Parts: sequence; C-alpha cells; structure tokens
Amino acid sequence: MLNTVESLINHVNEWLGRTVAWFILAMVVITFFNVVMRYGFNFGLIAVQESVVYFHSFVFMLAIAYTYKHNGHVRVDIIYSKFSDTQKAWVDLLGTLVLLSPFCLYLIFTSWDYATKSWMLLEGSREAGGLPFLFILKTLVPLMPALLLLQGVATVCRCINILKTKGTK
Repeated sequence: MLNTVESLINHVNEWLGRTVAWFILAMVVITFFNVVMRYGFNFGLIAVQESVVYFHSFVFMLAIAYTYKHNGHVRVDIIYSKFSDTQKAWVDLLGTLVLLSPFCLYLIFTSWDYATKSWMLLEGSREAGGLPFLFILKTLVPLMPALLLLQGVATVCRCINILKTKGTK
C-alpha cells in the first residue's frame, strides 16, 4: 500500500515538474520577443511582461515538490552524507513530520482565504493592459505547499519502507 501511494505521488510530481520545465523555454522566447519589440521597435506590452512573471511563478511554485523529490534543495550534507540508509531514513522521516508537514499545513491554512477571495473577485492585474488572470497566480500560493506536503507523504512512505526493510534484516 505504501509503495502504491509513494509511486502515485512521485509520478504526479515527476510529470508536473517535467511539464513545468517547458515554461522556462516559454519565458526565454517571450523575454526575447519583449526585448526585440521594446528596443527594436519602441513598443512594449504590459501583458507580455506579466506573462514572464506568471511563467516564472509557475516554474518555481509547481516544481518545488519535483525538486524536493530529487533532493535538489539546499541542505547541509556534512553529517547526513555519512549516515547509513537507516539513519538517513530516520532523519528524513522526522524532518518531514516535524518540520516540513507543519510548515506546509500552516502555509495552506494561511493562504487559503487569500486565494479564495481572489477567485471570488476573478482578480486581474492592476496595470492597464495587464493580464486578467491574477486569481490563477494567487492559487499557486496554497497549491505549492499542498504539492510539497504530498511529496512529504511520499517521503514518509519511502522512509517507513526503508525502516521496515532494514529492521527485518
């Protein structure tokens, strides 16, 4: 059962991370277009500038769980790298349960009204000519910790499996 849960969460975050990575290419193309239009033709659009910010937000906030899954976040490895698999599993398990999970739950709880109110207003950009989808961007604020929390669940499942396996040997 734990393997199935871990595998499903890993699959979702892997797919999401790889999909969102393509947004980086979109950011480069849009930024290039914006620079050419602004400096070559003295013409710029607020919506084009905002779209780069939107893509940037999507990349960072939706790929956070993918990065966590691949141990891409900064951590102090001086002691951890010398630990056995069992010790690493204990550190990861306790870190996820004591630090990551409460932090994610707090972020979800405190940002929920922020995103909900934005959806009720169908909030858009305050800039003239800006994008009308600010409510979608604000949805990322509770979605990011939710995805990270899900990846935390997968980490807990992995750690429990390691501890059960190592404990029976």
